[in-house]
Amino acid sequence: MLQQTPVNRVLPVWHTWLDRWPTPPALAAEPAGEAVRMWGRLGYPRRALRLHQAAVTITEEHRGSIPDDLEQLLRLPGVGTYTARAVAAFAFRQRHAVIDVNVRRFVGRAINGRDDQRTAVSRQDLELVESLLPQDAESAARASAAFMELGALVCVARAPRCVACPVRQECAWQRAGSPAVEGPGRRAQSYAGTDRQVRGLLLAVLRESRVPVRQDILDSVWDKPVQRDRALRGLLDDGLVVAVAPGVYALPGE
Repeated sequence: MLQQTPVNRVLPVWHTWLDRWPTPPALAAEPAGEAVRMWGRLGYPRRALRLHQAAVTITEEHRGSIPDDLEQLLRLPGVGTYTARAVAAFAFRQRHAVIDVNVRRFVGRAINGRDDQRTAVSRQDLELVESLLPQDAESAARASAAFMELGALVCVARAPRCVACPVRQECAWQRAGSPAVEGPGRRAQSYAGTDRQVRGLLLAVLRESRVPVRQDILDSVWDKPVQRDRALRGLLDDGLVVAVAPGVYALPGE
């Protein structure tokens, strides 16, 4: 849920999910459409399907318990490098490099002396961050959390709080004179008028209905038929919506 979504938006949905589905088997026992419905307006709803698929895999292959092995975590649906390492480090207190945008910025400045605007994580990135971790697993897990917190709260993208940073004296970026970011910055993604917005509007209608929805009802949410049809086809292709009859649609499993 925290992927690409702020904590303050995630918390109420997370609490609601845990109240309803306290364990992976509890989620796996319900249709995938219920996961999409409960996802609400968090955005990127394919994550809801992946969570449901992961719950099914955990139930069928791991006796209902989340595996603590990194390679097994990576094989779960929807779990990538960052999520698998974060779970292994923070839930199971293991020694793994965990790199999000905040860790990348902190390490890029403190160690390499520059702001790092890349989004992809390379093997070299993982090796560098891992080299900074203590050898003791518990201490390494705590250090991973510290890197993330420093990047999120102190070594922020704009107006970093360098005077409050515990590694200021050793920071290569400070010694280099705090050079500006090289190259173009990342642009904020637009939303209004995009296919993402139309997909969200269509999904909202289906989430709020406990019975299949006719095409004419979906047609009323957006007045541009070509874009609306394209968005609906995308939802069908992604498995977020199913056609239960010609011109009648529902969430999966309903």
